[in-house]
Amino acid sequence: MRVGYGAADSTGADGVVEHLDTTWLTGDPPWPALFQRWLGEAVAAQIPEPNAMVLGTVDADGRPATRTVLCKGADADGVVFFTGYDSRKGRALAANPVASVTFPWIAMERQVHFRGRVVKVDPAETLAYWQARPRGSQLSAYASQQSEPIGSRADLVAAAAAVAAEFGGVDGQTPVPVPPHWGGYRLEPVSVEFWQGRADRLHNRVLTEDTGTGWTVQRLQP
Repeated sequence: MRVGYGAADSTGADGVVEHLDTTWLTGDPPWPALFQRWLGEAVAAQIPEPNAMVLGTVDADGRPATRTVLCKGADADGVVFFTGYDSRKGRALAANPVASVTFPWIAMERQVHFRGRVVKVDPAETLAYWQARPRGSQLSAYASQQSEPIGSRADLVAAAAAVAAEFGGVDGQTPVPVPPHWGGYRLEPVSVEFWQGRADRLHNRVLTEDTGTGWTVQRLQP
């Protein structure tokens, strides 16, 4: 199975081919402006769940794992996602607080890869996001002991129903508190790579890295 690249986003309004170039990344750090532009264009193109990203972690035994999570914030400080601190990904991050994320906008022939250290966000940031979630999602998150075994789907539904009853149901007025072992993480990137599919596998790759004394920008071979 092979797919040819270079059809999407190949020319600008003047008909000139727009090849991803190092000059597209400016500022300190140089990646946020282009990332926000590409994310906005993915939203405008109605890519399904454009903020979905593949998160890679490594546990205490050196075993890697990937899963898709939703990005809930992105700025010059990094990208933010929320999960259970005692989940498998949470335990992996406790053992090795580094990760990678990939935004796979394949329909637009684009990808963005982040790598860096991961820190917990401030509790106030977690609370602000929690309060913005739909109440049903709050109840489910409160009921779930994320990544722990459970006997059946019926047991899961029963646990959710018990929590819903405790707080007055989906239409109740009693606030659902943030679960004690749930919150946000921020991946603080030390490298961000932009990938653009091109014809004949001559893809464009531009990498920006934090050297500790500043950010570098360079083109990579495909």
